[in-house]
This record gives sequence, C-alpha cells and structure tokens, in this order.
Amino acid sequence: PFRLPFADLHLRARTDYQVLGRKDFMLFLTAEKTNDREGRPFCARTRTGGKYWNQFAWIGPEPSSGYSIMPSSIVMPDGDFLVALRRRDNDPRQHNFIELFRSRDGGLSWQWLVNPVKENGEHSGNPPSLVRLSDGRLCITYANRDMPHTIRAVLSTDDGITWGLEYVLRSNAGEPDIGYTRTVQRTDGRLVTIYYWLDKPRSERYIAATIWSAPKAD
Repeated sequence: PFRLPFADLHLRARTDYQVLGRKDFMLFLTAEKTNDREGRPFCARTRTGGKYWNQFAWIGPEPSSGYSIMPSSIVMPDGDFLVALRRRDNDPRQHNFIELFRSRDGGLSWQWLVNPVKENGEHSGNPPSLVRLSDGRLCITYANRDMPHTIRAVLSTDDGITWGLEYVLRSNAGEPDIGYTRTVQRTDGRLVTIYYWLDKPRSERYIAATIWSAPKAD
C-alpha cells in the first residue's frame, strides 16, 4: 500500500472519483476545516496509478460557518469537471442547499457556478448525486428531510448554468433520516436512484430504489 500524502487532513467519508486513463485518476474527498470542524472539499490527481499524487486543489473557499462536503463529480465532453456539494451555512441561521462548482483546467482551480437546490430543508440537508444523461442534460438527485420526507431530482439543459423545478420521486418516509442517493442511467434511458428509506416511524431502514424517466426537455 501507498500512504496518501493528504491523509493528515483528517479525511471524511463519501468518496467520489473519476478514472481518466490507465493510471490517471482524480479523487474527490472532504477534509476538516482549519478549525477542526467539518468540512471542506478537495480533489487530488495521480497519473502514476496512485503511487504519486502530483496535483491537489481545494474546491471553493473554506466555509466560514457550516460546511461544504460530500462531492459528486462528472466529466463533461469538453473535459470540464463539475462537482455538486452538500452545503450548510449557519450564519445567521441554518441554511441547507446544494452548490455546483466547475473546473476548466483539469481540476487545478474551481469556480462556483450556481446553487442547483437553493433550499434543502431544515434537517441537515442531504448529499447530491450528479449524473449526465445520454441526451446531454444534467440531473441531481437528493433527499429533502423536511415533511413529507422526499427523494427529489432537478434537471439542467444548459450544462448546469440553470436548473428547473424539483421533481418528487418518492415521498412520505417514516422519519427524516433518509436519502444519500446514488443515480445511474440504464441503457434504455430510464434512471435508477438508490437511497436508504424507512416506511414508518421507528421502523427498520432499508436500501430502496426508484426507477423513473426524466421528463422530456421543452
């Protein structure tokens, strides 16, 4: 095994990565902030199959309050990277949302693009799952833990610059503690969104899936 040169940053879970070549690999993780609180995202790149990591960049500025965590990335056809992040701002009140960053230089620098989900409830928010569909649209799925406890999706037709209305994929979970979606597209074009769920209060949680079709673009 090889020691990661950034392991001392006190890494947090929810790993995301992009395989760019036989030995070329981009890793997206979250580290503690300078005040030892959660958290700030970064990317690191190896071109030697993990033996050496010769590129490191923070994704956005360190949040002054709250956190920016749990990256979900895609590579666009033009080589740009997009990363969606779970975000909380605690000043002056708790504000949960999802933000999107873009890199045009292979991950060396990152620019904030937009907040695809401007409000994501009062129950700690939820991490996004970002995918690019076969028709070129972008899709983000996530949970909103406020009543009625839902799994949701938003779509973009212009490479993430603007986002449409929220679609509810499932609702009425037994408690707020749900979500952490992962979404993939099948060869027939339908989407599979996987998440954890419970049907009734204090009941057993389980892994569930919703199979759905993205509404046609206007």
